[in-house]
Amino acid sequence: MSAITSEGATGAQERQRLIATIIDLEWGQFQRTTNQGGRAACQGNRPMFEQMRFSQFAPWPSELLASYRADLEDANREGRNLVTEKYARMMESTDPETYAHELAPYLPELSDARTAQQERIIAQQVAWARAFMQRWPKLGAAMRVLTTAQDTPEQTSFETYLRGELGTYSTRTLALYGGFVDALASAGRNLTEETVGVTVRLAGFDGLEKAERAQA
Repeated sequence: MSAITSEGATGAQERQRLIATIIDLEWGQFQRTTNQGGRAACQGNRPMFEQMRFSQFAPWPSELLASYRADLEDANREGRNLVTEKYARMMESTDPETYAHELAPYLPELSDARTAQQERIIAQQVAWARAFMQRWPKLGAAMRVLTTAQDTPEQTSFETYLRGELGTYSTRTLALYGGFVDALASAGRNLTEETVGVTVRLAGFDGLEKAERAQA
């Protein structure tokens, strides 16, 4: 059961407003993100951006959404760009030399305890994504490659993308996110299935089974 269906109508409307605000804030930061090779094509595709980010945030509980919205608002006030920082952190794996010399000195340092907290979350989410790919192989084939070991300068894995994103969360948001992941795991739920489930419904399918059958 998603967070949307577990709340009443008023709560669901508030969550929709939170998600819309987050997407607006992220889109603004995304537009101010400079790509090494110039402006990326995806920076001009807001409908796709909205679909992918809505799918990610739809399962989140309201408290987590509100905390992440505050992170983005705080970043704007402080002159930080969390989207830029996310992509910069990914380059620790995809372009280590550039990361070490040109990016790392300007990023907030993460403590060993913080890194361990993130890695515990990442391990669970990689396991979920692997299980999803095994259960829904055609849908899984359209996803990013799974692990950091598969990174190249041209492709960033699910694991590395997640590590970059978690590295931008405030201490408060990361704690809430970790609790959310733990609660899903305890309930036997799979966040990748829930996220992609939203994506395929936005694309017009009734669910994952029909979307899987429709893939070439």
